[in-house]
Amino acid sequence: MPTRTIITGASSGLGAEMARQFAAKGHDLALTARRTDRLDQLREEILAAHPGRTILVRALDVTDNDDVFTATTELTEELGGLDRFIVNAGLGKGAPIGTGRFDANRETAMTNFVAALAQMEAAMQVFREQKTGHLVVISSVSALRGMRRTMTTYAATKAGVAALAEGIRLEVLGRPELAIDVSTIYPGYIRSEMNDKVEQEQKMMVDTQTGVRAMVAAIEARKAKALVPPWPWVPIGEVIKHAPLSVVRRLT
Repeated sequence: MPTRTIITGASSGLGAEMARQFAAKGHDLALTARRTDRLDQLREEILAAHPGRTILVRALDVTDNDDVFTATTELTEELGGLDRFIVNAGLGKGAPIGTGRFDANRETAMTNFVAALAQMEAAMQVFREQKTGHLVVISSVSALRGMRRTMTTYAATKAGVAALAEGIRLEVLGRPELAIDVSTIYPGYIRSEMNDKVEQEQKMMVDTQTGVRAMVAAIEARKAKALVPPWPWVPIGEVIKHAPLSVVRRLT
């Protein structure tokens, strides 16, 4: 039986490319986003390449907490069960703290943390009932330390969802009656619409397909935690986690 996966925030960037790559591996998918026109185009593209797949699309604003639960229930029923839920929807908006843009920082916090919590709650309700499943949370290497400038709130939300995922992992650890895996993925600089206009070190930026291929490999391996791509982010991650702030400042 194909793996049945829900991916939120699937209309563009990492979510859309994950959909393409998982479909190529024979998975059936339910894709959600606010922009259904892009989802419809993506569905047509995937079915043209893989006619045998089941590709469901549904409009979903993840900040509508009630609809997160409704959508998860409906899509699980349409798929005939749920094997994997990928908490991917996110927002990169932000400003330095105290510069008059609380609105932007709050929006990022509500989308990246509170809405992610709703998605995890909805997915885990299904998995607890089934007694099996795979929860995948897309964090960021920025979660490893506090970040400055426009990244401060974004990094904090990504650290928050990583902590939520670890708490859930701890909850199911050592409980053989619950065959539930939890993976936290920490992408490095992977080209996407979210960072298309952000000035970053181009030598460390990989294209979307290459970066997502590393993400998909880590997810398929059901790794508890993975910095992707492994090179250079595993060694850089160690530096970020342990170096003095003066060094971290030069890296970010």
